[in-house]
Amino acid sequence: MNKNKHIDENTPLLFLAGPMFVEMFLNILINNIDTVMLSRYSDNAAGAVGVSNQAMFLMILLFNIIATATSVVVAQYLGANKKDQMNMIYTLAFVVNLIAGLVLSGGLVLARGWILRLLNTPDTMMKDAMLYIAIVGGGLFIQACYNVMLQILRCNGHAKVGMYISLFINLINIVGNALFLYGPLKFLGLGVGGVAISTVVARLVAILLAVSFFYYKSIGRLSIRYIIPFPVDMLVKMLKIGLPSAGENVSYNIYQLVLLSFINGMGDDATNAKVYCSSLMSFAMVFSNTAAMATQIIVGHLVGAGKEDAAYKRVFATLKISLPITIGLATINCLASPWTLRIFTDNENIIHLGFYILMVDIMIEIGRCLNMTFVNSLKAAGAYIFPLIVGLITMWGLGLTIGYTMGKIVGLGVGGVFIGTATDECIRGLIVMYYWARKKWYGKAIVDKN
Repeated sequence: MNKNKHIDENTPLLFLAGPMFVEMFLNILINNIDTVMLSRYSDNAAGAVGVSNQAMFLMILLFNIIATATSVVVAQYLGANKKDQMNMIYTLAFVVNLIAGLVLSGGLVLARGWILRLLNTPDTMMKDAMLYIAIVGGGLFIQACYNVMLQILRCNGHAKVGMYISLFINLINIVGNALFLYGPLKFLGLGVGGVAISTVVARLVAILLAVSFFYYKSIGRLSIRYIIPFPVDMLVKMLKIGLPSAGENVSYNIYQLVLLSFINGMGDDATNAKVYCSSLMSFAMVFSNTAAMATQIIVGHLVGAGKEDAAYKRVFATLKISLPITIGLATINCLASPWTLRIFTDNENIIHLGFYILMVDIMIEIGRCLNMTFVNSLKAAGAYIFPLIVGLITMWGLGLTIGYTMGKIVGLGVGGVFIGTATDECIRGLIVMYYWARKKWYGKAIVDKN
C-alpha cells in the first residue's frame, strides 16, 4: 500500500523544510569537519579538496538536469492526482541520470588535469587535487542516482528520510577520514586519497538506503518495462524543464569558477581564505535554501492542482520567514569570523581576508535568499526560461565585470571579487521577485489537465 503524504496549501513549511534543514546542516557540518581535519593535516590539502569540489560541483549540476525536472514533474503530477504514470517517471529519471552520470564521471576524470590548470590551481595543490577528483569524480554517478531518488522521496512527503540518511553516511565519512588521516590506516599515507575513499563509500551507502526506503514504503517501482516503449514525450518534457534550470545553475558555477581563477591568481592565502569562508557561508544560506526547496515542492503540488493563487501567496509567506533569518545568520557569521576562522587556520592574513569576505557575504545572502525563493518557485510553476535569461545577464554582465574590476583593477583583492557576486545576487533577486509578483508564470504548468 502506498504511504505517501498529502501536500497542499495547508502543508506547514517546516513539514518539508525542517528535515531538509537538518539534512543540509548536517552535510555542511560534516563538510566543515572534513575541512578542519584536512587543514590540521595540511593547509594545502584542504585547499586542494576545496578547489576540486568546486570543479566537481559543475558535474553535479549537470546531473540535476533530470533531478530538477523530476522534482517539478513528480510534484505537479501528484498534485493533479495522475498516479498511474508515476512508475514510468521514476524509472525514466533514474535510468537517464545513471547513464549521464557514468558518461560525465568518466569525462571528468579524463579532463581533470586540464580543468585544474584552467582554474589556475597552485602547483602546491595540484597533486592532491588530481587524486581527489580521480576517486570522488569517478564515483559521481552514484551521486547522480541519489539526487533523483532524494527528489522522489521529498515530493512524496518523505523529507525526513534524507535527514536520517545524511546523519548515517556523514558518520561513516567522519570515521573513514579519521582512520585514514590519524588512525590505524594512517600508515598507508593516503591522506587526501583516504578522504576521497571515505566520501565514495558514504555515497554508495546513501543510494542503497534511499532505494531500499523507496520500496519499503511502496512509493513506486523501478523497472525497465515501465519505459518500454521508450517515453520520448516525457523525456522531452523533462529536458525542457531541466535544461534551462540546470543551464542557469551550470552558468552560475562556471561563473564562480572564473571568479575562483581570479582568486587563485592572488596567492595561496586568498585561495584558502575563499575555501574556509565558503564553509562558513554555507551556514548562512542553509535555512533560505531549504525553505526555498520546500516551497518549490509545495508550489509544484499547488500548480498541478490548479491552485495558482494559493501558490502565489505561499511564496511571499516563505520569504517573510526566510529573509530575516538569513540576514541574522550572515551577520553572526561575519561578527564571529575572527574566532571561527581560527578553527581552520592560525594564519592571520587568511583570517583578515576572511573577515572582509564574510562582511560582503551579508549582502550576498540577502540577494541569494530572494533568488532561491523565487527562482525555485518559478521552476516549480513551469516558468523555467526567465530565470535562465536573467541569470546569464546579471552573472556575466554584472557579477563578473564588477568582481574583476573591484578585485583586480581597483585592488581590493578577494573581497572585491565578492562585491561583484553581491551585486549580481541582489539585482537578480529583485528582478525575479518582480516577475513573480506580476504573475507572469500563471498558465505555464506542464501537467496535462485531461
